[in-house]
Amino acid sequence: MKVLVVGGGGREHALVWKLAQSPKIAKMWCAPGNAGICLERLSSNGEPVECVAIGAKDLPAMLDFAKENQPDLTVVAPDDPLALGIVDLFEKNGFRAWGPNQKAARFEASKAFSQDFMLRHGIPTSASGTFGDPDEAKAFAASLNGRCAVKADGLALGKGVLLTTSIEESDGAIQKIMVDKAFGDAGDDVVIQELLEGMEVSLHAFCDGKTAKLFPTSQDHKRVLDNDEGLNTGGMGTYSPAPFLNDEQLATVGSAIIDPWLKGCAEEEIDFKGILYPGIMLTDSGPKVLEFNARFGDPETQVYLPRLENDLVDLFEASIDGRLSDVELNWSNKTAVCVVMASGGYPESYPKGKVISGLDEANALQDTVVFHAGTKQDGDSIVTNGGRVLGVTAWRDTLTEARDAAYEAVSRISFEGAHFRRDIAAKAL
Repeated sequence: MKVLVVGGGGREHALVWKLAQSPKIAKMWCAPGNAGICLERLSSNGEPVECVAIGAKDLPAMLDFAKENQPDLTVVAPDDPLALGIVDLFEKNGFRAWGPNQKAARFEASKAFSQDFMLRHGIPTSASGTFGDPDEAKAFAASLNGRCAVKADGLALGKGVLLTTSIEESDGAIQKIMVDKAFGDAGDDVVIQELLEGMEVSLHAFCDGKTAKLFPTSQDHKRVLDNDEGLNTGGMGTYSPAPFLNDEQLATVGSAIIDPWLKGCAEEEIDFKGILYPGIMLTDSGPKVLEFNARFGDPETQVYLPRLENDLVDLFEASIDGRLSDVELNWSNKTAVCVVMASGGYPESYPKGKVISGLDEANALQDTVVFHAGTKQDGDSIVTNGGRVLGVTAWRDTLTEARDAAYEAVSRISFEGAHFRRDIAAKAL
């Protein structure tokens, strides 16, 4: 079969890497892809994955490419094209596409919609309000003593959330998002939530409109600096499994959150086929949802897929066809750790075009893969081309071994200004 993957970051490299292992795939494209994705080869025939210079949000060009090349399956990974309705567009034109349709993608595209949905269907979450007026937003934040999460309502590359612990900070965050437009139109409205305290974990579930299959736990590291300090990012590293929920507790969390979510989707005629990715805070009063995402996490994908033993093609097709109830997800007992190497200055302004060395040496290590995120080919060199540049991932029998292996691989790689956290998985150790 022929497969088209939409996107070009670290999550997409992990998806391509895993899909390339399927004996069912004879041809694969990735649009736009990156320098690492272009180096992947299919296990079925040794053919390279072809990167296509089409932006993930350029839906007309993406459809023209599909009409010309006739992929049997299109996998849509990023949030933006999902929110724009790429799945609806492809299905209307007779192409099989995996990912939530535009109506279902609202769980991520609008934090206000998502928050209201949780309240309507009794899904445990924080006290919150949605505001289009900065003064009203500041008054609500003040009622929480400034201890809140201030979130741009729309999509902001995972960075539109500012955590505050005082009224002065909350006022500044609202000013930055709503007035200064730090995240553009995504900040026309804001959702303000009480600041929940506890251990944060990432959950993922394959969904087919009727059934949800939970993944094991993982834990992301959102802040840019060690000890969870500094600005929020798209994610500086992750590991799986996280030790804060055993299998029984994970099932309990699923019944408290996923079951009412599925029931609510049915009542509101939302046909969600794809990945639901809720961020969860384990509070003293039980698990609560911080937010819903409607796609694979990044960098969570980079630790999930090395542990997944199923053929990913089978799971995507079961999700599209409503057959997930017949499928078991199989996971290895290994622990995986991903350390993100970012450009100096990220998540604010950063340079591009810095030559990266040591990639081959790192990839040569056992059970280790360097997933590319913000990279491109420049002549004979691979150079930086984004804020998060690489997701250096290793999997081993124990968390300590996996963490040491990931940092050993990181030590082989260098580029000017490279920045990474040195405490990934420390909470579990």
